[in-house]
Amino acid sequence: MRRFNSYGPINNKLHYYAPRKELIDMAYTQLMGDSPTEGGHYITVWAPRQCGKTWIMQQILFQLQKNPRFDVLKINLEHLKEVEDTSEIIGSIAEEIGEGLNKDFTGINTKTQFQKIFKKGVLDKPLILILDEFDALAEIGINAVVSAFRNIYIKGLDENDKATEQKTYLLHGVALIGVRSVLGIESDKGSPFNVQRSVHIPNLTFEEVRGMFQWYEKESRQKIMPEVVETLYEETRGQPGLTCWLGELLTEGFEDYTVDQTRPIEIKDFNIVAAAATVALPNNNILNLISKAKKEHNKTFLLEMFQTGEKLEFTFDDPTINDLYMNGLVDKELDPDGRYYLRFSCPLVQKRIFNYFSNTYFRQMGQLVAPFTKLDDIITDTDLNIPNLMKLYQTYLEKNKEWLFKSAPRRNDMRIYEAVYHFNLFSYLDSFLKNQGGRVFPEFPTGNGKIDLIITYGKNRYGIELKSFTYEREYRNALKKAAKYGKQLQLPEIYLVSFVEYIDEETGKEYETDYRDETTGVTVITIFVTTGN
Repeated sequence: MRRFNSYGPINNKLHYYAPRKELIDMAYTQLMGDSPTEGGHYITVWAPRQCGKTWIMQQILFQLQKNPRFDVLKINLEHLKEVEDTSEIIGSIAEEIGEGLNKDFTGINTKTQFQKIFKKGVLDKPLILILDEFDALAEIGINAVVSAFRNIYIKGLDENDKATEQKTYLLHGVALIGVRSVLGIESDKGSPFNVQRSVHIPNLTFEEVRGMFQWYEKESRQKIMPEVVETLYEETRGQPGLTCWLGELLTEGFEDYTVDQTRPIEIKDFNIVAAAATVALPNNNILNLISKAKKEHNKTFLLEMFQTGEKLEFTFDDPTINDLYMNGLVDKELDPDGRYYLRFSCPLVQKRIFNYFSNTYFRQMGQLVAPFTKLDDIITDTDLNIPNLMKLYQTYLEKNKEWLFKSAPRRNDMRIYEAVYHFNLFSYLDSFLKNQGGRVFPEFPTGNGKIDLIITYGKNRYGIELKSFTYEREYRNALKKAAKYGKQLQLPEIYLVSFVEYIDEETGKEYETDYRDETTGVTVITIFVTTGN
């Protein structure tokens, strides 16, 4: 029986996969050219890691190998990622091409020599070259190789009256696979590969994800409830590596979870798997994303993304946004206003990044509650009083803020990032509740700054929505949105918590009033936490 695989390229004989025929056919046509007799195209194939780039190009490779008119080579270049010398990079690629064609291409160490190995008479027939992990090369190596390809491509355009076999150079098509779409972008002289066409590998659609699990159901004869697949898709947004990772955990289990093959896989099973995937299990893709998030320029930008005020606009040309986007930390979304905005790539990634920052900044929480503090008005055997719990947190904040936020990251105006307070509140509630038998979970329903904390205690569930207070109109809209979210959670009431530097008693009385939404029937209870920043 097949398995879900999230480690390296898919094996069509061993693993579940989405056929992606339309995407493969499109990329195949891009590489072969609209009129293959005249020549192919030079393309870049790009997507974040574990999105299926290599597998897609393998399928194209297998198709191309059936055509005796062409030689086809696929070469992986990751082993050259530490090499800084252009001559060594060019020489190594040339040697591997020679080995694949049974030719001796040793001693090639200049761009001119490299270009000549693709000439008619040197090659026996047109060559289609696929270079995987191409952007692992040093930038100087990328520029040297692709500028040679560009010269060959332009020469081919000058010989449009000739069939591809009769041209000066027999390099019919090139596919460069990586996480970046525009190669040579860091060159002071501009991109030397501006002749390329860009092929982006998108995430799986819901239909593709559902198709893989239906395949599993057919082979295993174990039913998977529809809401499991729907929730899994929402958590991963179809990111292939993460989708297959959760599929693997659900169908094979792990140390703390054994799959019961005698019954359907239900949402309670998914919740166990998702909780472990969020906090307890390693995943190479996630670990790579966290390593990107640690970089100082990325870290400050991500802290801005966690703010609950205005959404940040997506701009491809911004180097930080570009880096985060190309590496799969963030994505773009189109709003009805015609603007593109930033969002995290998927809730699972956002939760892991949120947990990473929370643990980094607040591993030490100090004394949560003063000795002999009576908690009867906060917690009973069955219930929590959220307003009183937030008063307890306010007391904690006032007592400990000087050392808690001494090294906290700050904006240019020296104010602490709003997200830092959210990390602190989450860490406080997590530490407080775990000693009382409760749990708190962060949820990110929109993928951008909106943060909700879901608390479970006893048989009850509580919802806290964190929101910036900017101006009154936005505040009124926030009340209505919170009520809608409360209805979505099937809660009669929900709490809207805002961090503010200061609020006087009169203003507090005006705004800290319960709001009952007539449309949803949900009551929104407003709470302000003052930071005294």
